[in-house]
Amino acid sequence: MNRAINEANQAIIERIRAARPHWIGVVAAKEAVPTLAQGFKLLHAGPPITWQDMTGPMQGACIGACLFENWASDEKQALDLLANGKVEFIPCHSVNAVGPMGGITSANMPMLVVENITHGNRAYCNLNEGIGKVMRFGAYGEEVLNRHHWMKESLGPALNDALKLFENGIDLTALMAQAITMGDEFHQRNIAASALLLRTLSPKLALLDRNKTEMAKIFDFLSVTDQFFLNLAMAYCKSVMDSAAQIQEGTIVTVMTRNGKDFGIKVSGLGDEWFTAPVNTPQGLFFTGYSQNEANPDIGDSAITETFGIGGAAMVAAPGVTRFVGAGGADVAYEVSEEMSEIYLDHNMLLQIPSWNFQGCCLGLDVRRVVETGITPLINTGIAHKQAGVGQIGAGTVRAPLVCFEKALEALAKKLKV
Repeated sequence: MNRAINEANQAIIERIRAARPHWIGVVAAKEAVPTLAQGFKLLHAGPPITWQDMTGPMQGACIGACLFENWASDEKQALDLLANGKVEFIPCHSVNAVGPMGGITSANMPMLVVENITHGNRAYCNLNEGIGKVMRFGAYGEEVLNRHHWMKESLGPALNDALKLFENGIDLTALMAQAITMGDEFHQRNIAASALLLRTLSPKLALLDRNKTEMAKIFDFLSVTDQFFLNLAMAYCKSVMDSAAQIQEGTIVTVMTRNGKDFGIKVSGLGDEWFTAPVNTPQGLFFTGYSQNEANPDIGDSAITETFGIGGAAMVAAPGVTRFVGAGGADVAYEVSEEMSEIYLDHNMLLQIPSWNFQGCCLGLDVRRVVETGITPLINTGIAHKQAGVGQIGAGTVRAPLVCFEKALEALAKKLKV
């Protein structure tokens, strides 16, 4: 039995290694996810959830999406739709997509399209909104809605037109291989990857026949949005892990995600079945004027990065992050990655970490090892305020709850009759 599991896991690992995700376009969400084209439907982060169970940031983002789509003319009308069961909520992960924090995505919002050219599957993620008041943290004022309309009408189409000028889009693995040597771990820190991306895009963007003032606005946005690459990293990891999940055997975790209420995982040998447990609340450093008491419980699909083996598992690549999230210094970053390597089966030499003696990122999160060791994945994350619209109030780390891994292992044992 163990031999069959190990063989399946090795096949999954080889599939992950072979994946080559490329960024090929930006389209309206309803093109990427056709089900969004009909009726009142919203994608959200995490496992399935109802309106009543959503925390403030996710509810605020839902209100913002209703206003953006003109389903409602004001907050009161939006709340009537949402609270009375008139909007259908769909997990991003159910439609080959991911979304940061609340993950709320509606039909006309632009989505990144990432294609795993090795295996032919695609994954999607909404565009990073930049800094300040943003919908992913639950804000839905005029400034937020104006930015979303600009992203729909200007930024998204410009990026899509620029990507058409590449033969096969942008090879994200090649870019990430550089960025990880420059201090990124691709969850909390994406400064290098975002800068490298802008360098790659700039010559193509400059060729577009567009108003100079508008192009200057696009360049300015991309130049100051340090986390722009996060959404691409998420779609990258989603495309890889979806491909890995096609091998429906073994014990490798293919999804980790949170919705502010539940932490959910999926495992290769158990298909699309969710295994959930109550989320923990991130611990970390807070911006001036805020405290731990105001922190929202763990939320967002961005833990797909740790599922793949970067983010918190690659903390050693980005010691600067340990200061930002209040975890300590370079020694702590090293200790975290060493600890994480105990629950992953292998290393990804496509993403080598100089400060780890050029060892590759972790690869193949094994539900058996998590349960056997009691070590749960550490996730780097932004911290949202409990109340809708306040926004990010800090950054920190959070542990996945052990219970969902225990549930999954019990289900595997039952399936395999062991």
